[in-house]
Amino acid sequence: MAKGFNKVILMGNLTRDVETRTTPSGQSVSNFSLAVTRSWKDQNGQTQDQTSFINCVAWGKVGEIIGQYVQKGAPLLVSGRLDQRSYEDKDGNKRQAVEVVVEDFNFVGGGRGGDDSGQSAPRQSSSSNKSNDVVIEDIDDKPIDLSEIPF
Repeated sequence: MAKGFNKVILMGNLTRDVETRTTPSGQSVSNFSLAVTRSWKDQNGQTQDQTSFINCVAWGKVGEIIGQYVQKGAPLLVSGRLDQRSYEDKDGNKRQAVEVVVEDFNFVGGGRGGDDSGQSAPRQSSSSNKSNDVVIEDIDDKPIDLSEIPF
């Protein structure tokens, strides 16, 4: 029997703020949902969109970092594995859920839903960088002597 392969890579936008909690054993776990939209052209040439809402769970430091730096609407790229679990709801009904267990991620865009305020180091004004500017001298059209290249 062949060994299975379970890998998921998604890029979408958070549908809600990340919910981070701690298990009784002290492990942190973060839950969030991604809206992933695909587009295609139908038979009439019209662009159609379909959005899927994918539940994600991130354990430990991965989840803590995601919860710290992104919020609802922010784009996020995640990779991980699909996991299926069964549970009972409040009414005692058996339910099943399929979710992505996030193993790695990348921030996409400006962070904080595209609002960069306070998230990066302040930029220096261009006037303070005058001493670091590179001056390009005009060169003539003489052929290059290859013997002058040091490598």
